[in-house]
Amino acid sequence: MKRSLLLLLAGITFNSYAQKTATVTLSNDSKDTISRHIYGQFAEHLGRGIYGGFWVDKSLPVQKQDRIRLDVVNALKKIKIPNLRWPGGCFADEYHWRDGIGPRDKRPKMVNTNWGGVVEDNSFGTHEFLQLCDLLGTAPYVSANVGSGTVEEMSKWVEYLNFDGASPLTRERAVNGHAKPYNVEFFGVGNESWGCGGNMTPEYYAGEYRRYSTYARNYPNAKLKKIASGANAGDYNWTEVLMKNIGARNMWGVSLHYYTLPTNNWSKKGPATGFGEKEYFATLKNSLKMEELVEKHSAIMDKYDPKKRVALVVDEWGVWTDVEPGTNPGFLYQQNSLRDALVAGTTLNIFNNHCDRVKMAELAQCVNVLQALILTDKEKMILTPTYHVFDMYKAHQDAQYLPFKLNSPDYEVDGEKIPAVNVSASKDKAGKVHITLVNLDAKNSISVSAELKGIVWKAVKGQVLTSPGVSDVNTFVKPSVISPKLFSNIKKDGDKLVVNMPAKSIVALELN
Repeated sequence: MKRSLLLLLAGITFNSYAQKTATVTLSNDSKDTISRHIYGQFAEHLGRGIYGGFWVDKSLPVQKQDRIRLDVVNALKKIKIPNLRWPGGCFADEYHWRDGIGPRDKRPKMVNTNWGGVVEDNSFGTHEFLQLCDLLGTAPYVSANVGSGTVEEMSKWVEYLNFDGASPLTRERAVNGHAKPYNVEFFGVGNESWGCGGNMTPEYYAGEYRRYSTYARNYPNAKLKKIASGANAGDYNWTEVLMKNIGARNMWGVSLHYYTLPTNNWSKKGPATGFGEKEYFATLKNSLKMEELVEKHSAIMDKYDPKKRVALVVDEWGVWTDVEPGTNPGFLYQQNSLRDALVAGTTLNIFNNHCDRVKMAELAQCVNVLQALILTDKEKMILTPTYHVFDMYKAHQDAQYLPFKLNSPDYEVDGEKIPAVNVSASKDKAGKVHITLVNLDAKNSISVSAELKGIVWKAVKGQVLTSPGVSDVNTFVKPSVISPKLFSNIKKDGDKLVVNMPAKSIVALELN
């Protein structure tokens, strides 16, 4: 009996060990590029995203250019954000661009009916946004008003932005301080036209897109990359209708919006902090749906666009929880935990691995709103765990995608299972290979054995992002609870790379 029990226990130990091992086989034969624009950001007139985030009161004791907060700018420059989407979101389809130009003390005020019913003073408008983009060294992505605006209004905004010639609008632009055109490329024709952007049917929106986009002119110095307002999550019919009725030649991209909720209940989404493993697991499971959405929307696009000329633009994604207690529910302010970082790392891996179709994406949102990179409180500023993920992943921008095969153990909670490990890899222009790995298992470390076919390497260095608890956060009192650390639990085993990943961690490796 004792011998049998020992053998049984040995078998349990062996099986448990086997479940904690993952294998990756990496190839060096891809021609696809991971577009830097996958790492884009979103700044809407919502809560303290613009006002109190990027654009602050003159009296605030921080470094500023005009009223643009420079510590925020410098933090975003460090992670090389490639684009910034503005002015919304739902706000875009009630925004009239002329209200945001000219002398600020003469700009009309409006009510932000979508987000908190606050008064918008329009002090942050076209010129201020493009000044911000210039300071960031990033590409502007402008979302135009289809829901409540006119074709003429949109057409004149494009002329104001991009025409390099003599016209009443270009003279007005010069009077307002910018004689030269801005040469904006990325241009969204409406936003969430199935909902807050007009509650349209896909057939109706497809017709509106064709009409509006006709008058969003290309100028010789600035050809627009027009992005159609695409589907809400799993509305595959919307994508089908747009691809069929608009056509691949008439748009640069089509958008997709998907938010990860801890629950599946929009009225009670779940808290951003203080959750347990059950809520943690449910959030991760919901975030992994992004893979299915990208694959199924891409398959529909492939029917009409087999050459993949149209980009899938996931221009709103991220974790959406209940707001922090005591804050304005219309401001969508939430804390940012290790769980959010793991969702971000997983989602970026998914986008990287579908870079043949996903050419652009924007996290919602950049500062103080939803899954923010940065949180501010008056003169204080902290970097969230999600910010650090974008910092660790920035080496993938415009690098050659490296395909792989992954065999992952499961992470199981209450009888439900998800893959514990996900990965993406690339090779940069200097020939360095970058691998980003995520271990979603909240309790178990996992040994990852990677076979690197056709890749010669001699040395490896790494970073890891983790924390004792999945709900741990950075605060204004303790801003560095979660930040990247040097990672050394890696070794070369013959031709293989062996990585011993801690539980609930993100690891970024560079091979030379």
